[in-house]
Amino acid sequence: MTPDTKARGYFARRSRLKWWEGLPWILAIAAFFVLPDYMAFGTQVLITIIFALSLDLVVGFAGVVTLGHAAYFGVGAYTAGMVSAHLGWAEPISALLLAGFVAAIVGFISGAVLLRYHGLTLLMLTLATAICLQEFANVNEDVTGGFDGLTGVGFAPLLGLFEYDLWGHTYYWYSMAVLFLVFVVVRIMVNSPFGMSLIGIRENSARMHAIGTPVYRRLVTVYGVSAGIAGLAGGLFAESNAYVTLDVLSFARSGTILIILILGGVGRLYGAFAGAVAYLVLEDELAKMSPEFWEFGVGLLLVLTVMFARGGLLGIFDRLRKLFDRAAP
Repeated sequence: MTPDTKARGYFARRSRLKWWEGLPWILAIAAFFVLPDYMAFGTQVLITIIFALSLDLVVGFAGVVTLGHAAYFGVGAYTAGMVSAHLGWAEPISALLLAGFVAAIVGFISGAVLLRYHGLTLLMLTLATAICLQEFANVNEDVTGGFDGLTGVGFAPLLGLFEYDLWGHTYYWYSMAVLFLVFVVVRIMVNSPFGMSLIGIRENSARMHAIGTPVYRRLVTVYGVSAGIAGLAGGLFAESNAYVTLDVLSFARSGTILIILILGGVGRLYGAFAGAVAYLVLEDELAKMSPEFWEFGVGLLLVLTVMFARGGLLGIFDRLRKLFDRAAP
């Protein structure tokens, strides 16, 4: 068997769908019928999953740690919000695509500068990028609404047919459709030779340079794609909430999405699903129990995850599966 044949076989096995990959989608569809009164919350969970997937591309697969990914989420949110509030553009799908496109352009441009640096310098520069954008939005309050937020955001019925109801049913299906399309694209990308090269860069950048891989170009490309996906999440956020505030660019949002990814499992795709659901449900329940001290419970869970579940929640399932495999005759 030639090396080329072995490589093709490896990629085919890696990209093959597993039986359990349908479970998250089945659960998402079932949630609509079992919990119809919680669809507004469910929509925010789906948006958070899209945002976490975008971060997983750069952190989990390319090994680029960032503390400012909310910059692109915010760019997408403000783009969708401003074309509605200032230009009167009410078609939601085109506004969403524009949000993703603008965020991707900003991601490519900023990535071309930021990714020339590494380590702590890169970490601080990504954080500074989000802070600068937030302050820019705050200063230009005539356009962005500043501290008070952008008002007057509103969109026409989806596809001209589906009205937006009070319980968020339409936006739930809309967000799920966007998530599915994004996930398909991301899954194909990470299982392609391009995705394998990203993993190689994450593991040993110097060796990838030595074998002729255009490391910098690959990193800028995945950073721009990741920013575009984050912009889609931000655009969905603006459309579903009908307002945009400075919070979409905040450090808290960048930190939270990184926590969600670590909680679910970095570099695993479905870690974004597990982390988003676990974090947001826990946050909601703890906030009901103790509005003042709910963050303690979330922090405790993160500490326990880092100490005892290095692979996140999905890592726990991997360990259990290996134990069962060993115990099997």
